[in-house]
Amino acid sequence: MSSILIKSAQIVNEGKITLADVFTNHGRIEMIAETIDHPADEVIDAKGLHLLPGLIDDQVHFREPGLTYKADIWHESRAAVAGGTTSFMEMPNTVPNTLTQKLLQDKYDIAAEKSLANYSFFMGAGNDNLSEVLKTNPRDVCGIKIFMGSSTGNMLVDNEETLENIFKEAPTLIAVHCEDEATIRQNLADFKQRYGDDGLTASMHPLIRSAEACYLSSSKAVALAKKHHTRLHILHISTERETHLFDNTVPLADKRITAEACIHHLWFSDADYGSKGNFIKWNPAVKTAADRDGILAAVLDGHIDVIATDHAPHTLEEKNQPYSQAPSGGPLVQHALQALLDLVKQGKLSLEQLVQKSAHNTATLFQVENRGFIREGYWADLVLVDLNKPYTVRKENILSKCGWSPFEGHTFTSSITHTLVSGNIAFRDGKIVEAGSGHRLLFNR
Repeated sequence: MSSILIKSAQIVNEGKITLADVFTNHGRIEMIAETIDHPADEVIDAKGLHLLPGLIDDQVHFREPGLTYKADIWHESRAAVAGGTTSFMEMPNTVPNTLTQKLLQDKYDIAAEKSLANYSFFMGAGNDNLSEVLKTNPRDVCGIKIFMGSSTGNMLVDNEETLENIFKEAPTLIAVHCEDEATIRQNLADFKQRYGDDGLTASMHPLIRSAEACYLSSSKAVALAKKHHTRLHILHISTERETHLFDNTVPLADKRITAEACIHHLWFSDADYGSKGNFIKWNPAVKTAADRDGILAAVLDGHIDVIATDHAPHTLEEKNQPYSQAPSGGPLVQHALQALLDLVKQGKLSLEQLVQKSAHNTATLFQVENRGFIREGYWADLVLVDLNKPYTVRKENILSKCGWSPFEGHTFTSSITHTLVSGNIAFRDGKIVEAGSGHRLLFNR
């Protein structure tokens, strides 16, 4: 690891923007000062640029093992660092599902060899693996994932006794996907009866996977967590109504129940199905503009704590199938920061709020050790952005293995110039730098 001196950066950190230099050495931030003249192996002139802590994405699907024809840790971690995301937490609906400690360790072994970004993996909960779930080590595993609604991989946990036991006995944070399966199945049956399989379209997705299905499941999870004093984190909130399930009067470090918003639910609405079709088909579904605006309001007022992506690639061939056959999910991790910077440019949130919700709060919520802030002694996970350099998403600059993006053709107002991962430059001036590898995240629990 070489020493790096970043000169004259506008540092966005902990609620303020300051002009300063940053010196990193042996992978960590060694000094932050108005002026630093310490010799370094490399000097980066950051005049006119903003320096942010690298984003921590608490929900991605990198598809390895078992689904590597559509994505893998090597490709997706490169897409992440190109987009300013320096750490990720990956989900267990790979093949085989991550339902044993051995299978969990297998994923860590793959990431240690292949990931350019820092990494952690969720332990999966099923209907019959409680003994394995309870072995999860809170120190070096981000959490336990429960699908309280089926999605890609069909890891639905629908046994009531199992749910009670997991919420009661889980040794660490539980993250949940909340959609009520019975409601969705009934909605789907009704739509099929009315329109037939061939008559279903992507615009029906938010009506089939409805707002009611989301609220029923989210409210159930919150009730279980309150009953058992569980540390609960609800993923990808997609409706305005759900935001009222959460408290914004308690400091984040003291919250027992937290929530996440995703880029697609902050950007798209049901009006976009006409042009985007299956390419914005996610679970939970992108819903109304009122839901989108309500989610953003909840992010800003503290009802929702973090922003993530739910990056979940599928191939073009899969997404081009008819609606009922096309899987849900899409690639987002490469363009998440640029999308948020566009929202900043539009006056919908500030740079300071962006950093709080995509780095600081994620680190605090998961108790990530020595990451998520620009502080002396912390790991040098950093991203430099040029707020005045437009960037157009084209097929040739997409790094996700699937080769497409819902943002293809869109010109973002900002560009990412450098990304540092654990003190190594991993991305510079549009190119990946294979200078090092990511580290396994640790947690202060």
